[in-house]
Amino acid sequence: DGGAPNGVRNGLANELGPALPRRAGALRRNSLTGEEGELAHVSNWPLYYLFCFGTELGNELFYILFFPFWIWNVDALVGRRLVVIWVLVMYLGQCTKDIIRWPRPASPPVVKLEVFYNSEYSMPSTHAMSGTAIPISLVLLTYGRWQYPLIYGLILVPCWCSLVCLSRIYMGMHSILDIIAGFLYTILILAIFYPFVDLIDNFNQTHKYAPLIIVGLHLALGIFSFTLDTWSTSRGDTAEILGSGAGIACGSHVTYNMGLILDPPLDRLPLVGPPITVTLFGKAILRIFIGMVFVLTVRDIMKKITIPLACKIFNIPCDDIRKARQHMEVELPYRYITYGMVGFSITFLVPYVFFFIGIS
Repeated sequence: DGGAPNGVRNGLANELGPALPRRAGALRRNSLTGEEGELAHVSNWPLYYLFCFGTELGNELFYILFFPFWIWNVDALVGRRLVVIWVLVMYLGQCTKDIIRWPRPASPPVVKLEVFYNSEYSMPSTHAMSGTAIPISLVLLTYGRWQYPLIYGLILVPCWCSLVCLSRIYMGMHSILDIIAGFLYTILILAIFYPFVDLIDNFNQTHKYAPLIIVGLHLALGIFSFTLDTWSTSRGDTAEILGSGAGIACGSHVTYNMGLILDPPLDRLPLVGPPITVTLFGKAILRIFIGMVFVLTVRDIMKKITIPLACKIFNIPCDDIRKARQHMEVELPYRYITYGMVGFSITFLVPYVFFFIGIS
């Protein structure tokens, strides 16, 4: 009750307490709101860096490396279906935040070591949702398809999930209730929608009108999410997630119809990992390097094109990019188109480059 509106510094105590000890490492500044994190004394640096790593498992840098790695180097089918699950879970989580509208934990007493998502609402934790959905889905999608001991998956899931969830409490971004709600919400979503993931992926690849339906559906969901509440970083993140999902799905459709990436036949299952050789390792590194340079170049070009173009079309001043992006007419097309092209590059343009230069 009485939480700050979305889009402003969220989770401040009504009355500030005594000053806290100050000194910490580099804090992630919120580039959209200009907010700086408070400096706090850190006495256990290994724990601090461990939880910094844990919180990065739910940020853009991780996603833009993790999903392409699976699609380019390990198993494109698993990578595509992981993205389908991730988009669904994150979209429902972000929309639920803007419907429930619970503020972040008050500071003080909480010490906030991160402020990048401080303008968003708190319940449920989408970091906890992502940190639950990805490892569980990874095991569900790979066990039986790949030959490996199940104990590996049973170790991976609690380690990954607990690291991400605990990092959000440590960073001062979520309460324990936010984390529990995010975990249980994800289990419910997976229980309902996981049986349809194969059907969705097959539709994306094979249906004649799949690209039109994919683009239209993801765009409609983005417009709906932008009407839930006032501006905040969560709106842009939602459009980014939907754009990435749409681009990856459309790219997989084109790739399938051109025969660039073919899934192995069912009679070859379970798949056995190839022996690690210098050639195999070198090609994997080369694919990651070339692919990421291509993807980041596409993202940078599209960002420079879409923001000024949207401002011009909708007659919005473009002098202050930060303020301009708080308009739905700018933020939605910028995020959706830019990350749609990023997703399309990951599943079609980059694999085509790999095929052309002989490192598929």
